[in-house]
Amino acid sequence: MNRLPLLPFAALLLAACTGTEEGTLPVRLAVLTDGGATLRAVTTRGTGVQPVPVPDDPDPISVNGGVALGTLPGGKRFALTLTGGIESRAVNLADPQPFAAPFDVPGFSPPCLKTTVLNAQRDRLLTLSECENGRQQLALYRTDGTLVWRALPPVAYVPTDPDAPPTRLALTRTNNVDIAIVARPALGGGSEVLRVASETGREVADVSDPVPTPAIRDLAPASSGVIYAATDAGIQPLTETGVPNAQAALAAFGTGRVDRIWTSVGSGVGGSLIAAWRDTALSGGGSEPLRLWDAAGGRTSAVTVVNVAELRDVTFAPDGNLYALTRTALTSYDVLFGLSQGNWRATTLLYNLSGGQAVTWLVP
Repeated sequence: MNRLPLLPFAALLLAACTGTEEGTLPVRLAVLTDGGATLRAVTTRGTGVQPVPVPDDPDPISVNGGVALGTLPGGKRFALTLTGGIESRAVNLADPQPFAAPFDVPGFSPPCLKTTVLNAQRDRLLTLSECENGRQQLALYRTDGTLVWRALPPVAYVPTDPDAPPTRLALTRTNNVDIAIVARPALGGGSEVLRVASETGREVADVSDPVPTPAIRDLAPASSGVIYAATDAGIQPLTETGVPNAQAALAAFGTGRVDRIWTSVGSGVGGSLIAAWRDTALSGGGSEPLRLWDAAGGRTSAVTVVNVAELRDVTFAPDGNLYALTRTALTSYDVLFGLSQGNWRATTLLYNLSGGQAVTWLVP
């Protein structure tokens, strides 16, 4: 399968500053809306100007229990996570190809999939099943849909506090061994982290004992193999044991609470971009800054892209844009011009949405 060339962000930034159109290309955004019941798409033409929707997009389709989206290698297909399983779909939203059944063996239960993440290399997917009884199950896949391993962590604590940290996943690789990181709410407050791996190649992976940590709100991979954690005291890398390292916190984002974090690994523009947002839904809502930092750009502090409420997902695309999905709209922001000139050239691509949930980029 062909892979997109990895374009250094500095090279794209130079193209933006000089007015050239190197590295630009059409991009299609797959969007999950209506609380996971509708899959739709919008295509933009990236030619050094604001992206413009084109009229040849596929019609929206209904799906059953949509959960998450993820771009697969090459950008021509994407993984659609449904509550009952994962399937690969083509850039026109059609040609569904199911992944292997995750838990159809003794000792495991039918899936109630809640989330799926890819690693920085975009060659593995990790999905989490969590049914109402608090039982969690994990499955690790190759991007062709074949199963690598499954795992059965100990029963999770189900908190009653609405502000308890959520369960978040990340994938990293050490000495050619894929390691799943699970951060989940802990009894007594904060989070606990489990590491899951199969060093012997068994189809049932080993699960570590949980390690208590401060509250972890989100996880995201960096191209260096580091996993960043969004915490109540800023963005901190995880140590080898899975504990956030407060001493190595990213000063660019300060020490305030962060609820969501996204990185640009696997986007085609390098892996140095980090976006962060604070969710105030439980404290009355309202807009909060979506902040962006280029770790390789020399800037010492993150900049505000936009003040936004009800942010649901963000994706960095190979055309140099950041696409932000709220509950009701999908908007593009020009990262190149934004960082260099303060002009984000915001363009609303979809509006009047209901229950925006997930977005990912494709190459039409």
